[in-house]
Amino acid sequence: MIICTAGHVDHGKTSLLHALTGTNTTHLPEEQKRGLTIDLGYAYLPIENDILGFIDVPGHQRFLSNMLAGLGGIHHALLVISAEEGIKPQTEEHLDILRLLNFQHIMIVITKADRAEESQIHQLIEQVKTAYPFLAESKTFITSAKTLQGIKELKAYLIEINQQNTQINKPFRYAIDRVFNVKGAGLVVTGTTVAGQVRVGSVLFLSNGKKVRVKAIHAQNTPSETGSAGQRLALNIANVEKEEIKRGDWITELEPTFATDRITVQLTANQAFKENSIIHLYHFASHITGKLNLLEGKQAVKNQQFFAEVILDEPLHIAINDKLIIRNGDDSQTLAGAEVLEIHSPKRHKRTDERLALVKNLAKTTACNDFAARLNLYLQKKAIDLPLLLWAEQLTTKAVAKLGFDVSSKWLFNHEFKSQAQQRVIENITTYHQQHQDQIGVTKARLYRIALLDLPESLANQFIEELVAENRLANSRGWLHLPEHRVELNAEELQMWQQIRPLFEATNQALWVRDVASQLSVEEVQMRNLLYKAGKLGYLIPIVKDRFLLSEQISEFATLIKQFVAKQGAISVNQLRDELGYGRKLTVQLIEYFDRSGFLRRKGDVHLLRDCETFASN
Repeated sequence: MIICTAGHVDHGKTSLLHALTGTNTTHLPEEQKRGLTIDLGYAYLPIENDILGFIDVPGHQRFLSNMLAGLGGIHHALLVISAEEGIKPQTEEHLDILRLLNFQHIMIVITKADRAEESQIHQLIEQVKTAYPFLAESKTFITSAKTLQGIKELKAYLIEINQQNTQINKPFRYAIDRVFNVKGAGLVVTGTTVAGQVRVGSVLFLSNGKKVRVKAIHAQNTPSETGSAGQRLALNIANVEKEEIKRGDWITELEPTFATDRITVQLTANQAFKENSIIHLYHFASHITGKLNLLEGKQAVKNQQFFAEVILDEPLHIAINDKLIIRNGDDSQTLAGAEVLEIHSPKRHKRTDERLALVKNLAKTTACNDFAARLNLYLQKKAIDLPLLLWAEQLTTKAVAKLGFDVSSKWLFNHEFKSQAQQRVIENITTYHQQHQDQIGVTKARLYRIALLDLPESLANQFIEELVAENRLANSRGWLHLPEHRVELNAEELQMWQQIRPLFEATNQALWVRDVASQLSVEEVQMRNLLYKAGKLGYLIPIVKDRFLLSEQISEFATLIKQFVAKQGAISVNQLRDELGYGRKLTVQLIEYFDRSGFLRRKGDVHLLRDCETFASN
């Protein structure tokens, strides 16, 4: 467990921690020279089977960003107030931040008790609890670092409330606040573990996506083989240079591919401000600027809650439930505390009744940390990208699978959504059969475009393939149709087809109806009808009117084109002519057929691959 100390400058936070732990947290030479804590100071108290960590956050407004960096993921705080001086401006500022960050447990610690009368101390305690009603039930300790009054009692209470962190079963997530090299060891980063566990030898991701290996760990200032959520860790890492890491970066178990610049939050206003505001935003050790837009109302009112959209000037690796501090445009005043409800928020229709109802329901599930209820909200009318969900919620696939979802797919969806999507497929292909009774069916790519264009193509193909596997759709040589739909050759036509096919197999050239009719001494009209019927059955494909290729030949040419485009990026008529050994006219006819079918698209004098699923082998 980590506990932060907050309060006005020179109110004795550092001395209190020295009395509790024996550590002087003014550990940097510049800090000792100045006589105040300008960066985060850390102290540790070994207890039975554990170590309590303390963050001595700075009490000078000039160093507010460092102070905020120390509060991410921490829920217990000591509010330090000098018995001699009482409540001061920085006391109020820090207390506002603790309240806005929704600290679960704030303890009041009166310091320098040896310098004040008992009546003065009790009057101060009464003043604090009256001015801040949310502290009315807070545990209060009267202490003196000089005489050690109250130190033993405070230490005992902290040991009593120490509990196992519930974040330990989540993916590892670690906020970096310092980066430096240590002679003989190499690169070291320090920071607070927000969630999960890490071991020596673990391979993890940096914010930039690069993999790093953990060579050694100091947990709560002690060498360790492991580190856990709620602990202050120093990690000795390999496979990266110091210049590649900065304060505010993360080390994570999940691949950090979902940095966002648009989030939805629920904020608690610390003062009134307008619906559109330029802001400074603090998120763990990150400090950036952005713009805040209220989703309801024209002005925020102090101490009330509001929903807002925050547009960041640069993307951050934010997750659901993360706490933020929002300050005004010149970073001089704290406007609000916020809790993240959603990342990658929509750019449009953000104030519609439907959208606001969703945001309010998300807030309810976030307040009680009900992931199952929140997931049901996500899946009401859409499928969601599973890796994105895991990042946003900071969960493992195992946690999602426990709710009964199939995590083998890239997409997560509920049964109703899948059923509705597949029903649209059946309805559309039924309509197609009614309108084109002489056609055997459609390709998978075309069926996607006419039935499921609002879905990601990979998910649509998954739903279509499942329909085929369940025999609700049939696949005849790449043409999809209802199982009961038939276009068949009669006995006479089948006999004729057995003579026609060898003519196509004997060449890679496209054949004209008149030439096939002439070779087999058949009336041209009769041959035309038969070849087009064979085309409807998927045996032949007319690349232009009355000129055919075998479907297998078209597939071979498509494979050749895919391979060529994979190497060259595009293909021209002349390049395809050289690959096939065709004349230019036939090559133009073939490539224009591929354009019409949606397999290729023309761009200037070249053709680009448009739909790699068309003509894919089944």
